[in-house]
Amino acid sequence: MRITDLLKPEGIKLGGSATDKMDAINQMVDLMVKEGNVTDKEKYKAAVIAREQESTTGIGDGIAIPHAKTDAVKAPGLAAMTLPNGVDYEAPDGEPSNIIFLIAAPNTKENVHLEVLSRLSMLLMDDDFTDSLRNAKTVEEFRAIVDKAENEKLAEEDAKEAAAASGVSQGYDILAITACPTGIAHTYMAAEALEKKAAEMGLKLKAETQGSVGAKNVLTAEEIANAKGIIIAADKTIDLARFGGKQVYQTSVSAGINKPEELI
Repeated sequence: MRITDLLKPEGIKLGGSATDKMDAINQMVDLMVKEGNVTDKEKYKAAVIAREQESTTGIGDGIAIPHAKTDAVKAPGLAAMTLPNGVDYEAPDGEPSNIIFLIAAPNTKENVHLEVLSRLSMLLMDDDFTDSLRNAKTVEEFRAIVDKAENEKLAEEDAKEAAAASGVSQGYDILAITACPTGIAHTYMAAEALEKKAAEMGLKLKAETQGSVGAKNVLTAEEIANAKGIIIAADKTIDLARFGGKQVYQTSVSAGINKPEELI
């Protein structure tokens, strides 16, 4: 399954505008309904709003990724809108959001789509990718940009899996665990932000994600023993027993997204 399997042309609106956060949510939900993914519009919208009340899904840098997992969704889906003038989405950096992705996830045990959504979440941490989306002139161009970036991310994931399967220790300086209540978006964005910032700082960091698809990129006993420290960026309880004797720093998942350098 690919991101564009979930992001249909009728679910994309380019050059949109919204008066406020609620107006943006209403428009995004309408796009999702057009795609035929929702059985109960009001119930789905209520779930999206309830998620916002837990904490804003405006992550900063002009990005917002509202989402909900509910039985009001019959099929997984994505909707997207670019807003040249932005909208106040209560992002931590105080800046308006000018690209919004809405996620609809059914309340089922099937999780193939969740891996796709986690991949999109990681892509959204790439400034070049999001800038290209903002500048897309047509829906077809928008989807082509997504496809190209996903191909590159898949190749990167394959290389990472091959390295892990080799059994050769990668010698990580720092380890991390990221997690959020729904485990759809923020879990993976925090992992991506931490790994990218560490690389920029000349360090090797491995992030274990505890999301809706279960634990991925799991930290090994050898990696834990050799690491200088552990970052826990999570909004749910994480079992720390395996980190006995190690320096552990605990914080929110949003800090993992917005303050990776400070945490490292």
